[in-house]
Amino acid sequence: MANTVLAGILPGASEQGGRPQLPWPRFAALRPLAAAVALAALFAAPAAHAAIDWGSVAGREVVLFYPAQASWEWALTPGDMSGATKFRQEGKACRDCHDGEEKKIGSAAVTGTVWKDEKGGDHPPIESKPIAGKPGWLAATVKLANDGTNLYVHLDFKEGTQPDAKQNPGIATMVSVMFSAGKTADITRGGCFAACHDDATGMPSNKGEQRTMYLAATRAKLTRQGGGDALKPAADLAKLRADGYFMEYWKAELNPGQPAKAYDGIIFDKRTQDSGAVTAEASFAGGGWSVTLSRKLAGTGGQMNFAPGVHYVIGFAIHAGHAAGRFHYISNERDMAIDSGSADFVAAKK
Repeated sequence: MANTVLAGILPGASEQGGRPQLPWPRFAALRPLAAAVALAALFAAPAAHAAIDWGSVAGREVVLFYPAQASWEWALTPGDMSGATKFRQEGKACRDCHDGEEKKIGSAAVTGTVWKDEKGGDHPPIESKPIAGKPGWLAATVKLANDGTNLYVHLDFKEGTQPDAKQNPGIATMVSVMFSAGKTADITRGGCFAACHDDATGMPSNKGEQRTMYLAATRAKLTRQGGGDALKPAADLAKLRADGYFMEYWKAELNPGQPAKAYDGIIFDKRTQDSGAVTAEASFAGGGWSVTLSRKLAGTGGQMNFAPGVHYVIGFAIHAGHAAGRFHYISNERDMAIDSGSADFVAAKK
C-alpha cells in the first residue's frame, strides 16, 4: 500500500452516495494630519460589516476538532483509519460517519497516545508533538449572509483554556474559512482534508521540505506518503483549474485589543497568499471572539464567483493559543448556498 497510487477519489471518480455537488512604512513620512486621514481610510474599508444585523441571522453550531497529523492519505488507508474502505468504495463522506464524534476524536488525537476508534479498536498515536494541556475541540456559532454585493461569514466562539504553544508569538488566534465549488469526490467528501497531505510541512512523511497545502489531482502520482513536487502536465492543470478544482481560503489574524488582519488565497498545486480582496473585523469580550470575514460576491484574479444556484463546500479552521501550521482545530465538511436552497448554511440577502 505504501508505494501504490491512491485512486478512486480524485476528479472523475464517482460521486454516488455523495452530496450535490497602503504599506505601513510610508505613513511615517506623512505629515500628522495626512497620516491621520490615511489611517482612517485604511480602517474604514471593512465598515460594511456593520450593515448586517447578526441578531436577525440564524446561526449553526459547528464543533471543530484537533486532527493531529491525520492526513488525506492516512484517511484513505484502511490500516490507519477504520472507515477508509467505506470512504473509498461506498461513497461515504467524512461527516457521514463522524458528525457528532468531533469531541471524542479531538480529545483522543490531541494527547499523542494510543486512541480507540468507534468500534473500540486501538490505533497508534497520530500526534508526534503534543501540546500539554491543549483542549481537543472547540465550538463556534457560524452565520452567513450577503447584502447583494458582499458575502459575509460570521463566527462567535470561545477558545477555552489554551496553553501557549509559542509557535506564533505575534498572533494569538487565527480564523480560516475555506470554500470550493468543485464537484470532485475528494473535496465534496473530504473537505479540508483534501488539501492536507502526509508530506506537507510538519506532517509525518515530510523530510524538511517547505511544502504548503495542495490538492491531490495536481500531482503526477499520489502514494501513502503524499504527492511530492512532481506535477501533472500544464495542460492537465489548466483544465482542472478551469473546471473549478481549487479551494479558496479567507483568514483573519487576531490579537485582543488590535484590529483584525485579513488574508486570502487559493489552494491548488500550492497555497497562495494574498490578493487583498478579503476584509475582517473582530472583537474580544468575556473570553470570546466575534469575527466577520467578507469579500465581494464577484471574484477577481481567479477567485470563485458566489452566485445563487451553486452548491459550495465550506469548512472552518481555528488556531488558538499562539499555535501555527497544523496545530489547529478543523470542522468536517459542510455545504453552502447563496440566497436560498437546501444546505447547511444559506447566505440569505439582508
